[in-house]
Amino acid sequence: MVSRQSPSLGEAANSFLVSLSAEEGGKSQQAVYGFARWYGWGRSFAELNAHDVEGYAERLSLTQTSYAQNLEIVRAFLLYARKQGWCKTNLATHLKIKKVKAKLPSLPRRDLPPPTSLTQEGHAKLEAELAELKGKRLKLIDEMRQAAADKDFRENAPLDAAREQRGHIEGRIMELEETLKSANIIKEAPKPELKIVIGDSIVLSDVISGEELRYTIVGPREVDPTRGRISNNSPTGKAVIGRREGEVIEIAAPLGRLKYRIKQIER
Repeated sequence: MVSRQSPSLGEAANSFLVSLSAEEGGKSQQAVYGFARWYGWGRSFAELNAHDVEGYAERLSLTQTSYAQNLEIVRAFLLYARKQGWCKTNLATHLKIKKVKAKLPSLPRRDLPPPTSLTQEGHAKLEAELAELKGKRLKLIDEMRQAAADKDFRENAPLDAAREQRGHIEGRIMELEETLKSANIIKEAPKPELKIVIGDSIVLSDVISGEELRYTIVGPREVDPTRGRISNNSPTGKAVIGRREGEVIEIAAPLGRLKYRIKQIER
């Protein structure tokens, strides 16, 4: 629930955007959220001071074409906060464009998460969650506009609930965006294609009947037919040595040539 006396920066940002038209809210969202994220989404608005605001212009890139426009949007946000009684002074007067002779060094953003290693599957899941949350955010914005039509803000439970839910969603969206932005996608190494060697156990599947046979390929001195241990010099052993899983082999038999598919290799 948003307190009119001391909302968080995130809650104050949501309240300001809802007060605008749909078009203006869309244009202002990036600048206002950027300001709130820099100084702390959950930080109380009452903690914001003139020194914080004075330095904000210096933290933006002067090369951005929307630099001045973004400052005007944030200034309007601070004026709105003053009218709401969330701060004792007009902090907007401290937000000024700084003239510099040299190019400002790029400053690292606060609270940037360390790079996250993700598999391709994990990356796709986070992208799907992000898309779903952005869809929910649009619905909440509509709900908040409808609830805001009730001018009695003192007991506007639907609006307070929507604001609170949106705050949680915005926090998760920001977390996902930062994670995806800095993510290192792990390229999963392909499974090595095994070639059958002495010592491997194999499963052969008759191409016609589907009957399965299991053997272990061993040297001539270790042959034990009762345990399925056949020599690498046997017809079957010679047919499978050096072959890969999925290949079809032919074995000479008294009744003709038999075809088997190498179904599995165990090492």
